[in-house]
Amino acid sequence: MPTCVPIKDLRDTAAFDQLVETSPSPVTVTKNGYDRFVCVRSADYERLEQADARARLLERIVVAEQERSEGLSTDAYEATTALREKYGL
Repeated sequence: MPTCVPIKDLRDTAAFDQLVETSPSPVTVTKNGYDRFVCVRSADYERLEQADARARLLERIVVAEQERSEGLSTDAYEATTALREKYGL
């Protein structure tokens, strides 16, 4: 069950900190009945960042595999040889 608190509850920082630490889900802070921001434990945030990075990496791998299957890629050794020949290295 999501935890939702009004912004005035931030005045008691120790109690709010305890609420965020003990809550099993992110804590949504509201102002005038509308969501303002969400607070999560730093460990949970790091997990979210890692999951996002993993998703972006997998998305790029899928694109690369599609480009490879369509013949839009070049072998690294061939590209290096071509660059050396072109620039006389």
